[in-house]
Amino acid sequence: MALSDPKIRPAPVIRQLDEAAINRIAAGEVVERPASAVKELVENAIDAGATRIEIDYADGGKRLIRVTDDGCGIAGDDLPLALSRHATSKIDGSDLLEISTFGFRGEALPSLGAVGRLTITSRCGDAAASITVTGGRAEAVRPAALSRGTRVELRDLFHATPARLKFLRTDRAEAQAIAETVKRLALAEPFVAFTLTDLSGDSPRTVFRADAQSGDLFDALHGRTAQVLGRDFAANAIPLDAEREGHHLTGYAALPTYSRGSSVQQFLFVNGRPVQDRLLIGALRAAYMDVLSRDRHPAAVLFIDCAPRLVDVNVHPAKSQVRFRDGGSVRGLIVSGLRHALAGAGHRASSTVAGATLGAFRAEPGPAPANEPARVYQMDRPAPRAAMPPMPGFAEAPAPSARIEAPAAPAPGDERRPLGAARAQVHENYIVAQTETGIVLVDQHAAHERLVYEKLKRQSAENGIAAQALLIPEIVELSESDCALLLSHADTLATLGLVLEPFGGGAVAVRETPALLGQVDAAALVRDILDELADLGESTALRARIDAILSRVACHGSIRSGRQMRAEEMNALLREMEATPLSGQCNHGRPTYVELKLSDIERLFGRT
Repeated sequence: MALSDPKIRPAPVIRQLDEAAINRIAAGEVVERPASAVKELVENAIDAGATRIEIDYADGGKRLIRVTDDGCGIAGDDLPLALSRHATSKIDGSDLLEISTFGFRGEALPSLGAVGRLTITSRCGDAAASITVTGGRAEAVRPAALSRGTRVELRDLFHATPARLKFLRTDRAEAQAIAETVKRLALAEPFVAFTLTDLSGDSPRTVFRADAQSGDLFDALHGRTAQVLGRDFAANAIPLDAEREGHHLTGYAALPTYSRGSSVQQFLFVNGRPVQDRLLIGALRAAYMDVLSRDRHPAAVLFIDCAPRLVDVNVHPAKSQVRFRDGGSVRGLIVSGLRHALAGAGHRASSTVAGATLGAFRAEPGPAPANEPARVYQMDRPAPRAAMPPMPGFAEAPAPSARIEAPAAPAPGDERRPLGAARAQVHENYIVAQTETGIVLVDQHAAHERLVYEKLKRQSAENGIAAQALLIPEIVELSESDCALLLSHADTLATLGLVLEPFGGGAVAVRETPALLGQVDAAALVRDILDELADLGESTALRARIDAILSRVACHGSIRSGRQMRAEEMNALLREMEATPLSGQCNHGRPTYVELKLSDIERLFGRT
């Protein structure tokens, strides 16, 4: 008995999918969740020139999404065409590199109409019209009442594809995603007013509101960041304005002492389009590498503007990814622009540090006298620091005490300086300085550690990184493509003390390594560098290791906690902090000083 070969199968039949199936497939790429639908509709409103956009939703957007704008509108005769796939007014199809609008694919409206109940009402000229499409089936255009612009209403999202509903999260999570989407678009368009309303309950609830800003771009963006990210961000952010090889960087970046526990306050835009791009995120992280610990994240709103031909936005249907023609130049612009701006901030530290300090004071428990505010305060004590061994060249310090030694009179005019005049040293670790408007508390060890670190980095940049030759060169086997990529950066790596040479085939010979690193696993270091080069086009792994060593040297070479300082030493430390960039935070992003205004101190004692 002959057995049929299981590998032999009848030839599959090739068939043309119908329009409804095509639209549902496209919807799977474009409309992932309710927030995706909101994004597409709001972007259409912005492209239409709207100055006010209202977004309403119910049940996390599953039951209702409604976007109303005051843009140019759509003519009634064009409404059926607007619901056809790949029909758009944004481009004519002749040049896909000249894209200056949010939308251009012509997929959003037909995709939404394929998976929900979509109604578009729009006014263009003297008459308004409306059209409804349900599950891909459009009804006839009919007259409607609308004063201006367009109103798009999407009900019962994914009712035509119920399996997709099972993959949605809770109403609260979906509503939060909608809010985040609207906030990103609000940052992109500070001159447009946005209102986000939740209609789920018995009465409407305004979730987010951002009035249109005025003034120049920086003033408008500063006001919009205060609306979206809060006044603390706006008060502790520094402006950015840099340009390189046809790319322009603008925006605001927060001081390192205003770092966050996650990347929730990182907003990146390319030609006004919100993006989630690995190259840009990596560049932002690299710019703060020297002033933040690994578990902290910078906060920033960055805009990269360039000619449309220098960036490809047609990479993904959701348009959240882009590809630059010269990614290395863009990355270098972000890193250098941010570092220059942070250095320009000098010794400045986040104002939230003072707020946290004041918040640590609390009234002594017990009833206060009648009609009299509580005037005795105590401060929550932090955990005690680990003791540090004495360093050669320093006398053994006495045990810390609560005794305050008043120094000699400072130089005339010191109180008018940013960090004031030293008045005392508390617990042989904290310098108390008086300014014209308050007091400054300085952590002497953290501050001096930063100063020493900056000196070491400057010396390293001026004199280069000393290299140590390996007695026997280490051979690292790589693929030929990886070898070529690594050797293309050999000159840059050599300036950091890592000398590589080709060794035939896909192998490289490591001849020298940075002396600061001591004994090092050269193969592991080379592969770490190669991973970063492949991912980002540039590597910071070696520089980061060298800086970590310099930071460690600075820590051990700085003024120790517990050492008594003379008045002239304290004032010299304050003056050097004022003249040194980034001295407002230690090497790990923690503040080196806290400034308390006299008005805040008086408020603690009920004197206001």
